[in-house]
Amino acid sequence: MAKSSGGIEYEHHIVGVRQRINGSGHLLMSLESYQAVNTFTMLSLPLLTSTPNEPMRTSNFQSQRVRYVGKVTTIDDNFQIGRIIIYAKPVSVEYPQTT
Repeated sequence: MAKSSGGIEYEHHIVGVRQRINGSGHLLMSLESYQAVNTFTMLSLPLLTSTPNEPMRTSNFQSQRVRYVGKVTTIDDNFQIGRIIIYAKPVSVEYPQTT
């Protein structure tokens, strides 16, 4: 997720995730920073076999590198992802260096 330009990674603020997804059960979603130091758990999404819209879940998460995690916990639940859109904006260029 972090955009790199000449070795500089931007800090991003993630404001929401929209996905086209079908399945059965409940999808548990979260955002994680690099090596899962910080996490943000979003509201679960009830899955349908067909849906006319793409649901969006809001978030308030800031990190240089972000990983989107979607999972189901029941053995018979399943899902198929057609598209994931992550709404993010760069906040700062880099952290200040200390000596």
